[in-house]
Amino acid sequence: QVQLVESGGGLVQAGGSLRLSCAASGRTFSRYGMGWFRQAPGKEREFVGNIIWSSGIPNYADSVKGRFTISRDIAKNTVYLQMNSLKPEDTALYYCAAKRSRILTRTPRDYDYWGQGTQVTVSS
Repeated sequence: QVQLVESGGGLVQAGGSLRLSCAASGRTFSRYGMGWFRQAPGKEREFVGNIIWSSGIPNYADSVKGRFTISRDIAKNTVYLQMNSLKPEDTALYYCAAKRSRILTRTPRDYDYWGQGTQVTVSS
């Protein structure tokens, strides 16, 4: 059973930084892709970025490119989302997701496993 546990959310002022972690367990993830999504109240779940577990190659949504960085630590089975230059519009519940494929997409329904989410709130 795959489990994904996010942590690292919190309240930060605009311009600040946070690092989210997603601890993955229950599988060998070498053939998986990992995604980060977010959902603000009243809005649809939105793609933030993803990473191919084996190669470490990331992709980002245009709204976060240049500010957010996704990485993974194979030894720790953990994926990270480093968020810099945070803006109030980044406020959302952030989710980690896993996809049983190295072919990654930006569509939430394509992902097979989800964490419970961690709240990020950016004050102006």
